[in-house]
Order: sequence, then structure tokens, then C-alpha cells
Amino acid sequence: MRRNESLIALLKPGPKKMNYTAIDKSWTLFLDRDGVINGERKDEYVLRLDEFIFFDGVLQALKILNDVFSLIIIITNQKGVGKGLMTLDDLHSIHEHMLQQIKTNGGRIDNIYYCTDIDNDSSNRKPQPGMGLQARKDFPQIDFRKSIMIGNKLTDMQFGRTLGSKTVFIATSDPETPFPHPLIDARFNNLLEFAMKFVH
Repeated sequence: MRRNESLIALLKPGPKKMNYTAIDKSWTLFLDRDGVINGERKDEYVLRLDEFIFFDGVLQALKILNDVFSLIIIITNQKGVGKGLMTLDDLHSIHEHMLQQIKTNGGRIDNIYYCTDIDNDSSNRKPQPGMGLQARKDFPQIDFRKSIMIGNKLTDMQFGRTLGSKTVFIATSDPETPFPHPLIDARFNNLLEFAMKFVH
């Protein structure tokens, strides 16, 4: 049994139908960054501000989600820093720009957790739960059973499932990922499509 298959076998029970009407201000939203908020660079990293490009509809989506969730938190692996391809200052510049644009358009991000570790087995690197556990330490009101992890990779889904959260797959960079899938509770083409579930 391969490592990913054995991990899946140990994870909590598979997908259940998402009940969007049950989601209220007591819920937390975890978001991956690259591939959810902004475009990914194929086989490369987003290293500079001019390489960070919001997906169409993301700013509108975050404005909608601002009124839905108590906390909105970004959870992102940033190995480019660990590899020396960019500095922490580069990363912070990208995030400052991103946060300003989101705020200007009526959205918000309550915190950003990033892991620059190179080792794939790092406890802080997704799919390991370290960044989620740090978030709950910083925001004790987080209940993982009332949380959603949104990402575009199965490692994001593994991260969410390990924490006991709902998982939403965004089919931007890996649209061939099968669905239904034991790690995925819901699937959308983009973040705005997910956000529109809360527009009545």
C-alpha cells in the first residue's frame, strides 16, 4: 500500500452531503492560497508580486464569505522560501498586497499561516495538521467540526479531513481529480461558485 493510500485508510469517515443552511457565524473557513485565491504557476512558485494574480471572481467571493464565516484563515505551503527562491520579505509583500485588495473590495482575511519547510514530512506542512492546530491555539473559538477547508490539491483535502473539518475541492489546477472522492465533501470550479451557495 502506497503512503497516500495508507493515509486515506486511516482518515476519518468519507464525504457527507454538505448542508449549507447549517453554516453560520460560528463556522471557520480555511483557504489554501495558490490555486484558490490566485493562479498557480505550473511547476513553479509565485515568487514576486507581479506573479500574484487573483482569479476572476475571488474578490467578490470573499466579500460574500465575509458575511458568512466567523473566521477566514489562509493556510499555505510556501516551499519557495525554504528553497531560497524568494525571501520572507517577498512573501510578506505579496500578502500585504493581497490583504489590501481583499479589504478594499469588502472582504477580509483574519490571519495567514504559511509553512516554508522543505521537508514534506514537516508537521507544519500540509497535509500535516500543524498550521490548523496553531490557528486553533491563536483562535480558541475554532471548532474543527464546524470548519471548512477549501483547496485545489488532495493534500489540502487530507489536511481538512485529518482535522475533522469539511472539505471543498476547487478544480482549478487538477480538474482530473475524481469526484466523488473519499477526501472531498464538495467540489466547485472556483471560489465564487462556492460562495454563491450562500446568496439567496
